[in-house]
Amino acid sequence: MLTNLFPNIDIEDFWVATYETFYMTILALIGTCILGLILGLLLYLTTKDGIWQNNVVNLIVAAFVNIFRAIPFIILILLLFPFTDFLIGTIRGPNAALPALIIGSAPFYGRLVEIALKEVDKGVVEAAKSMGAKTSTIILRVLIPESMPALISGLTVTAIALIGYTAMAGVIGAGGLGNYAYYFGFQRRDFDVVFLCTIIIVIIVFIFQFIGDFITNKVDKR
Repeated sequence: MLTNLFPNIDIEDFWVATYETFYMTILALIGTCILGLILGLLLYLTTKDGIWQNNVVNLIVAAFVNIFRAIPFIILILLLFPFTDFLIGTIRGPNAALPALIIGSAPFYGRLVEIALKEVDKGVVEAAKSMGAKTSTIILRVLIPESMPALISGLTVTAIALIGYTAMAGVIGAGGLGNYAYYFGFQRRDFDVVFLCTIIIVIIVFIFQFIGDFITNKVDKR
């Protein structure tokens, strides 16, 4: 059917590009979730009156988050080329895009994690502390469960941003639908290809949004 509507599309290459977009998004989302959660917890715990109040650590983490949030993603990819080449062994392909995707998205999610944790009732945290709960117990049994709906909602927003990042990464050889739209659509002046890639990316965004909203509603006990 696609070949009838879009005769210039190489259907095999197109599905490979779609797979690469899902591959980059899902793996980067896992890395972003882990690193972003760590950053958000450090921002929350080391702030004034926090459990681990430490102005130096808070300042360092906040500076890291603010700096990498401020750098445009396309420039960040270029800046990370030496690091990517050292870590992955190449600067092309879906795997080579992962470091930039994670480093570019984790600070953004870290701030969302910090905001979600700040919404947790301080009385619940104080009650856990008064009962002698360890910091790890407070984090795993109080902070994360109480803020779970906001954490998942923030991760959904981050996932959608990541899909856009994969398209930008594709322009410089990371693969995926962005790469396919640029090289096989834009450069060949075949805007039907660009249009189809746009439709598929929008569908992927709707899929992630639906899954995120569904999970958020399931875990929200309010």
